Amino acid sequence: MRPLIDRIVPDLQPPDKPMLDEARRASSHHRQAAHGSLLERIPALHAVEQSPPANPLPWPGSLRIAAFNAQRLKDRRAARRLMEQAGAQVTLLSEADVGMARSGNAHTVRDLTAGSGEGYLYGVEFVELDLGSADEVEQCAGQSNAHGLHGNSIVAGLALERPWLIPLEENGLWFPGINGFQRRIGGRMALAVRVAQAPRPLWIVSTHLESKTDPADRQAQIQALLRALEVIAPGEACVIGGDFNTKALPRGEDERHLLLDAPERTEPLFADLRDAGFEWQHANLALPTQTTGPTNKHEPPFGKLDWLVVRGLEAGNPQVIPAVDEQGSAVSDHEMIAVDVRIA
Repeated sequence: MRPLIDRIVPDLQPPDKPMLDEARRASSHHRQAAHGSLLERIPALHAVEQSPPANPLPWPGSLRIAAFNAQRLKDRRAARRLMEQAGAQVTLLSEADVGMARSGNAHTVRDLTAGSGEGYLYGVEFVELDLGSADEVEQCAGQSNAHGLHGNSIVAGLALERPWLIPLEENGLWFPGINGFQRRIGGRMALAVRVAQAPRPLWIVSTHLESKTDPADRQAQIQALLRALEVIAPGEACVIGGDFNTKALPRGEDERHLLLDAPERTEPLFADLRDAGFEWQHANLALPTQTTGPTNKHEPPFGKLDWLVVRGLEAGNPQVIPAVDEQGSAVSDHEMIAVDVRIA
């Protein structure tokens, strides 16, 4: 596993063509040892890209924080509208592309923040070796990726300091692809950063746990994140948000009370969060956050996959914001969630 990463750059360096060709050859033979070697040699997997806000906002006394799995962040205009609907001062994003054909070969987070005065952090979860999922391969036939980066981001108008990239797993699950698609180098990770002007240390964490796994593996990833926080922010106020992929949670309407009252019964990661001082009852609604998405990817009953959990903070006014554009069309297979937090 890579150590905690605190190298900050203004622009991430994507892998060059010879390395990507080498990776594709190794991936086709399911060479897991090659995955570790490639992961060590790709600079973009060992740095955090940071663009500070033009004129950092003063500490507002409380924060409205949103989390959104933006499904590649293809529709930046719709994402911006959702952020405004939520009233978000800090937005935690997962599944944001940089230089992927499926999202216009754009730096999606840079596009999202252009002209807003906000800054951002961006960390790479995966270097993509192909065009994406089966439908994306079909849609982007004949195109190529400019950079092939896919990851997590934190967007805010506040000054942020001491950013870290926290690797959560590097088992190479995606290296040979899933059913022949989405060959990737990397692993699930989290971005953590401290709010510079908060009256006492306050950390914001954006994460994305693995989707193709089980509750025990998700628990191991949360445990890795909590161990890292004990090093960089021991006992300090913190918000963790993102797509936890908590697929084992009950989905029936008559069981929704269990989502907040006893999620550890089916997703033991919540027991670890509680032991580390985190709570979720006041930061979330007992409602599903999964949707059919733009491609009818999922069918009901939908799960609550997305969470905001807090430590050392008072949380209130949780909200689920439907992830649709101005015409009512879905822009992601996840809804946006948001909450108000104040230092206790």
